[in-house]
Formats: sequence, structure tokens, C-alpha cells
Amino acid sequence: MKESYNVAIVGATGIVGTTALSILEERNFPIKNIYLLASSRSVGETRNFKGQTLKIEELSQFDFAQTDICFFCVSNEISAEYAPKAAALGNVVIDKSSHFRYQSDIPLIVPEVNESEISAFKNHRIIANPNCNTIPIAVALKPIYDAVGIARMNVATYQSVSGTGKEAVAELAEQSVQVLDESPVTTHVYPQQIAFNVLPHIDQFEKNGYTREEMKIVWEMQKIFNDYTIAINPTTVRVPVFCGHSAAVHIETNNKITAAQALKLLKAAPGVKVITGTFPYPTPVKDAAGKDDVFVGRIREDLSHPLGLNLWIVADNLRKGAALNAIQVAEKLIGSYL
Repeated sequence: MKESYNVAIVGATGIVGTTALSILEERNFPIKNIYLLASSRSVGETRNFKGQTLKIEELSQFDFAQTDICFFCVSNEISAEYAPKAAALGNVVIDKSSHFRYQSDIPLIVPEVNESEISAFKNHRIIANPNCNTIPIAVALKPIYDAVGIARMNVATYQSVSGTGKEAVAELAEQSVQVLDESPVTTHVYPQQIAFNVLPHIDQFEKNGYTREEMKIVWEMQKIFNDYTIAINPTTVRVPVFCGHSAAVHIETNNKITAAQALKLLKAAPGVKVITGTFPYPTPVKDAAGKDDVFVGRIREDLSHPLGLNLWIVADNLRKGAALNAIQVAEKLIGSYL
């Protein structure tokens, strides 16, 4: 383990890249030099980091021989082109896109769930960061899975617009004003109006009638738990919330667990905060936005199934759902695997 590392953020001007830069500073990640990379459109812009003013550099011109660890916060296409180049020059790449997630020899990591799989980074020097839905659900279900197993889950997500990017955040704000002003509503990012609306349509539709976002939950959850027998039935919905993804999760366990037993397990689980009291549930605005924990509430036994359990799960999709998880992976990597 080195005392400090040369780090790059690829996609540093995007909403996840910006969050990653902030979290690296908050957690005092051991950085020697940091490089902020983006497209030519952003070259010349600056960002602040630990009292320094850093200039955005052009990704296509950057020499990855200068760095040790790269956080990729970009599209599948850009990750596919540049992540292998960075890895070939000795970097460990932690990639937020979905491009590498489903390759069997590339680890897909949620540290609270499958940290030991980080060692497989040596195959390609690439670690995949799961989807912003999958991460918090996996964190919350891990203690229950370990205790009694999970045979099946029904998942309905309620996903904020920041999961799409800063253009979507702007679109929700603009459409909200248009609706309140009784002006014509313009759509650019989403296929239909998102303000004061919900869209059960995230990513493209697959041949089986599910969206790709829904199938990501299936593929990723099974890989993270290394259990391809878990039956998963997902529905993903975009909602007019700026930050914070929520999920109603209904599981059928292999053995009986009561709500009280599940509550006790979750209270002791790393990265989880259980909400009880008068309002026994978390919300994106009040609880999750800007926070690092996965928040869980509404823990109750299923009226319709003897082995059923219901949970409501909320997390900041930009932090634990994206940038924070990647940085936690990097912390584990340098602590035990490099």
C-alpha cells in the first residue's frame, strides 16, 4: 500500500463526477495528484479541491501512465474505449457505466456485500460499480440473505431525475415552472413530461417487455450475491424528485424471519440506518439526499405469504448509489488488495 495515489476522474464535470470529487475530499482519500478529465467542451473549466484550483483536461489527450486509480463516471461508449487503455497502463479502473458489469471475469462490487470479490480486479484491472438501484437494495438485503436466504423478490423503484444527469435535473425544474405558469411543457431528456408525473419507463424496452433498467436489477443482484437462483421481478419508475432513489422491496425468504428479527439485523448492518417512530419510513428529501447511509423503514411481514417480508429502501443515488460506492471500493482496494 502506497501512502498516496495519483487519481483521475473521467467525466469530472458530470453530476456523478462532481459528487465523486467532493466525496474524495470529504473522506480524505490518500491523493498525491488528481486529474479531472472530460470532453473538449469542458477544457479550461476549473474545479476546487482541498484549496487547489484544478483545470479540466481533455480525456482524449490524457496520458494514463500518470495515474494509479481512475474513476470512470461516463457513458458505456466512453468507458468501453478508454477504460481498457487506462488499465493497460497499470491503473485500476472503477467504472460506473454498465459496460463491464455483466462480464463474468470482472468483479461487480458493493463493499458491504461482496468485498472479497475485489481481488478479481487482477483479471483486467477493472472493477464495475453497480447500478444506482442495485447498490442500496443489496446493502439492505445482505443481512437478511445471510440469515435466512432469499428465494424471490419483487422490486418497484421510484427513481429521481438526477439518476439521468444534470440535464434531467434542469428539465424537471423547467417543466415545473411551465406547468405552474400554465405554459406549454417542453420535453428533451425524457420521452414524456416528468414534472408532476411518473414514467414507468427507464432505459430502452427489451424483447421480454421489461426495460433494460429493470433487467439490470436482475442481472446485477444475482451476480453480487453470487446466487443465480434468486427470482427477481422488477418494475422501475422515474418520479419527479431531484435526488434520492426509493424502492418498495417484497422478498420471500427460504426460512421464516419476523419483522422484529429483520429490524434487529438491519440495525446492526454496516451502512444501514433504520427509520422508526411516528413516521416509520425514510424519504429522499428528508433523510437520504446528501447522506451516505442506506435508509430502511416500513419493515413488515407480508400478509399474503408466510415467508414474505416487505421493506422500503431509500438512498442518495449520486452518493451511495454511484460515487460513494466507487470510492469505498477504492478504499478497500488500497487497504487490502493492492
